[in-house]
Amino acid sequence: MTAQDDIDDITRYAEAAFQRLPLPFRDLCQDVLLEVTDWPDPDILDELDIEDRLDLTGLYEGIPVTLKSNVDPSPYPDRVWLFAEPILNEWRDRKSVTLEDLVTHIVVHEIAHHFGWSDAEISQIDRWWE
Repeated sequence: MTAQDDIDDITRYAEAAFQRLPLPFRDLCQDVLLEVTDWPDPDILDELDIEDRLDLTGLYEGIPVTLKSNVDPSPYPDRVWLFAEPILNEWRDRKSVTLEDLVTHIVVHEIAHHFGWSDAEISQIDRWWE
């Protein structure tokens, strides 16, 4: 299996996760772009104060729905970034979930940010990491 095969699988699983969102949420995500790449950019890691690049599996980049304005639209599209190497590393370490389940979980987590949820709010209902 090549790195491109891994990216293709992660992309396919992420797109399927988007399609499985309940319709009202899916409609509000129709303009969110999905980007899958091997690694997070070093500038992103610096900005987020993350030292180990394996610690960032996904990222929402954009303006949450709760803060959007028709009067002052964003000049950039919203994006959900998935980072293949950190995802694959976590998947190999966990051994208890499928790659598809892990990717789906990361996509849903990042979409929660699109709807204005903070990591602290997500962790109150997300028992994935326990």
